[in-house]
Amino acid sequence: MRWLIAVWLMLLPVIIAAPAQADELRPGYLELAEIRAGEWSVGWKLPYTAPPADTPLPPVLPDNCAYSGALKIGTAAAAVLGSAQARCTGPVAGKTVSMPGLIGQADMLVRIAPLDAPAQALRLTAAKPDAQIARQPATVQVLQTYLVLGVEHILAGWDHLLFVIALVLLVQNGRTVIVAATAFTAAHSLTLAGAALGFVGLPGGPVEALIALSIIFLAAEILRSADDTAGTPTLTRRFPWIVAFLFGLLHGFGFAGALTSIGLPEGDIVAALLAFNVGVEAGQLLVIAVVLAGLAAIRAAASAALEPVVHIASYGIGMTGAYWLIDRVIA
Repeated sequence: MRWLIAVWLMLLPVIIAAPAQADELRPGYLELAEIRAGEWSVGWKLPYTAPPADTPLPPVLPDNCAYSGALKIGTAAAAVLGSAQARCTGPVAGKTVSMPGLIGQADMLVRIAPLDAPAQALRLTAAKPDAQIARQPATVQVLQTYLVLGVEHILAGWDHLLFVIALVLLVQNGRTVIVAATAFTAAHSLTLAGAALGFVGLPGGPVEALIALSIIFLAAEILRSADDTAGTPTLTRRFPWIVAFLFGLLHGFGFAGALTSIGLPEGDIVAALLAFNVGVEAGQLLVIAVVLAGLAAIRAAASAALEPVVHIASYGIGMTGAYWLIDRVIA
């Protein structure tokens, strides 16, 4: 009975992940961009778990701004999407912007891009759905915002997360897993920075399909290693950090696609990239600690159940990767 409970605990992330958007940043997004002096473009995205019954309220603009013309508000891809034009008298620095309708764990990244000042990033939460636009953006603000985004992205980006979980299931050794995860982070940091800064790039569709394939590969390696315990360990098991580094280069392009969609603050691009990467690494280490603790608990409570638990979890991870691969190839 204990090992059945353990199986379900190991499978729970996979069950949740299957219908989820694999590489979607959870926060909502609001951008105010000045297109001409005093004229602003407003766009927002607010993810939801259930379609809203009524038309959601638009963002509350600074008190020296007002919407001009019709607001376009609709739904698509499990999110409320809105766009509008606004006119502002004078600068928005020092003013407050807010978003009604944030509930629970929802949060929203706000990007303010005036013509005569550097763009800045703010973060709204359900507990504090308003924020003051800085007169002079501070680097510490950028570091805090993008650090949180990095943590949230690894925890909500299920394809990257399943890759890390599969890596832990393959190695099952704390020190080796941390080395491999650090190699993964170093690699995706290289391609993330290169892609975000415009030095390198790959089409998003093929990248997402190959990321799904990397998950299938690791799931197959776990099962292959388990079925061949008496033979020579596979190359992946002997040198997991090399495999993690190579696939990390690929995953970096996926991170770059998500980060590019929300933008980087002008003047603090390096700080934002650094904070985002540190957040991703922190999220990975948290996941590694949880999975290793789970494996240790199973090993202590019912050691005979460990192998079937890893087998079943690996099949679940592999099937999820296969589903994403097919979905991304035919999309």
